Amino acid sequence: MKLCNRCDNSFKPSVSYQIYCSEVCRSGATKEKINERYRVTRRQKRIGKVRKCSGGCGVDLSIYNDSGFCSNCNLSDKAVNKMLKKLKGFIDYDKE
Repeated sequence: MKLCNRCDNSFKPSVSYQIYCSEVCRSGATKEKINERYRVTRRQKRIGKVRKCSGGCGVDLSIYNDSGFCSNCNLSDKAVNKMLKKLKGFIDYDKE
């Protein structure tokens, strides 16, 4: 019996070099490896390039920043929606 490298289930391998218990685990692991390779390649392309925050503040971004916004400009949707609900009572949109 062997342990699956992805889900840690024990299984009986049909060949000596089998490391995943099923095709689902094998394809999932392959997709993860491809995605990680893509992220690394994308970061390598950013080396030496000047990247500025898309929020308008002009802060230099790291090659590891995938969002395009600095930590000060990066707002969560939840925080924005919460603030809009608070402002909804103060602002009357019908009057101009």
